[in-house]
Amino acid sequence: MAQQELNRFYTDLLQDIRSEQLSKEEGGSLEQLFTKQAIDLLSEGGETADVRISFHESVLPRNRHKINAYSIADNYETLDLFVTILKCTEIPVRIQKSDIDNAAKLLLSFLKKADNREYADSLEESSEIFDFAHTLNASVELRENLVRINIFILTDGIYSGDIPSQKELNTIPIFFRVIDLNYLFNISEKEYVPIEIDFEKNGFEVPCIKADIDNPEYQSYLALIPGQALVSVYEQYGARLLEQNVRSFLQFTGKINKGIRNTILKEPHMFLAFNNGIAATADDLKFRQTEKGYLIESVKDLQIVNGGQTTASIYHTWKKDKADIKEIVVQVKLSIIKDKNNFAEIVSRIAEYANTQNKVSISDLSSNTPFHIELEKLSRNIWAPPVSGQSHQTRWFYERARGQYRNARSREGTTKTKLRVFDLKNPKKQFFTKEELAKFINTWDEVYVEDKLVIGPHIVVRGSQKNYAQFIAHNIPGNPDNKYFENAITKAILFRTAEKLYGIKPNSIGDMRYITVPYTLALLSFRRDVEINLSDIWKKQIISEGLQEIIYNLMIQVEQFIKENAPGALYGEWAKKEDCWMKLKNELFNIE
Repeated sequence: MAQQELNRFYTDLLQDIRSEQLSKEEGGSLEQLFTKQAIDLLSEGGETADVRISFHESVLPRNRHKINAYSIADNYETLDLFVTILKCTEIPVRIQKSDIDNAAKLLLSFLKKADNREYADSLEESSEIFDFAHTLNASVELRENLVRINIFILTDGIYSGDIPSQKELNTIPIFFRVIDLNYLFNISEKEYVPIEIDFEKNGFEVPCIKADIDNPEYQSYLALIPGQALVSVYEQYGARLLEQNVRSFLQFTGKINKGIRNTILKEPHMFLAFNNGIAATADDLKFRQTEKGYLIESVKDLQIVNGGQTTASIYHTWKKDKADIKEIVVQVKLSIIKDKNNFAEIVSRIAEYANTQNKVSISDLSSNTPFHIELEKLSRNIWAPPVSGQSHQTRWFYERARGQYRNARSREGTTKTKLRVFDLKNPKKQFFTKEELAKFINTWDEVYVEDKLVIGPHIVVRGSQKNYAQFIAHNIPGNPDNKYFENAITKAILFRTAEKLYGIKPNSIGDMRYITVPYTLALLSFRRDVEINLSDIWKKQIISEGLQEIIYNLMIQVEQFIKENAPGALYGEWAKKEDCWMKLKNELFNIE
């Protein structure tokens, strides 16, 4: 049965990327479409964030290297690199260790080249990895804060062999992970694959006492974890240790807390007295009894819900200041969730209450809030006007929670004829997620809170998770109505049309679509030089050729402006800053 489910998942996955290729007017590489699908699943599981799909490959015999995507953490602490092995066979195949080793070698070769300034300078500006190579070489923040490089080897095959051993780049540890079909299947079913940590196997003693409570929802323990054990776990897993919602949305930073740093360097024996410790949850716990009491042997799905700053600060002080942390001990309040049916909800609530200082509560970011539920209802009930030349009406399908579109299609389309009917009513090109909605809306209008700019194109460029958090905090109505939905779809049409006009390589304006599109549309909205009738676009479900020409010409100007003004040719880094938007919106572009 398990194999049947895996095969069905594989078939659906291939069908998705093939239909995605067909639905795009400019096509697209199956390998890159698979890369995006796999990364979307990893992102939803909180295992990576804000990834740029950027393909580069050299097949010259003495110069072979390859990369499919990359992500630089917002705090510059972690670098995620991706390389793909796509087989695209009728049924899943076994991946050989030689395939994995070769993929790892290709990506390592690329990384070493990108770390070379001469190589970075030799790249064309239009190269998909130009921005990455220059950031790796010229970003002061990255040089100062980078502590871990993760290499993800993505494949649509099945792999059960050894993972490549840890490497280093300029003393920065490189960890390898193989994300195969089984892993993707598990993460699609369970949202994420839990971390399992074996303290005893790694030689760490973690004493604990059990709280004398009895209830069906959770069991609490108080533990003392050695600083060395904490940094070892953090070096391997990084922000994956943070509870999923915390990891994805809170403004967690790897910057060292000065108070914690001073205690570690000057009074390490006082750390336990001065520090509040960590609140964490877990799925399961194994411990043994000794003469001194209980010791935790291993823990399944350890998630830090409060204390990420403490953990990162200890790690950075140990790593960068070479601090002796033998005397550091951290107290941990560990809750084991008994109620498996409500596991995710209980963990999320513990995380929310442990992080009450955050402006956006974690529950607000859930897809189950009234805003999302109402918008979903609107999307199922509002029919878009027929496009010129067509007689049938269609819907814009809002996917509030992952898998809704596929489930609806499977439920309604039990035969090929019914599937065609469903696809006519709900075309794949009119499907959108809550993160995409946030992108469409936040691009269009600035939002200020008092004198602080909280919504603008620079926020959109920061990536889907950061942008979504700002959207929920500052840019949603109390109760969306028909007009709100229609305007949202109009902004979606504008955004997606601009992306199509920008193009993909080799027939694109450049390689800054993720920057140029939101900045251009934001500029059009801000300047008001061109009359854009949102209601008219909704009625026609398309934008006029004249407006398309204006957007295309403006995108060329906007891209050139950013390239000419970005400090140190760090286009992506500058575009995330408010300063970029402030300078660009006051520039006199030719809009006509």
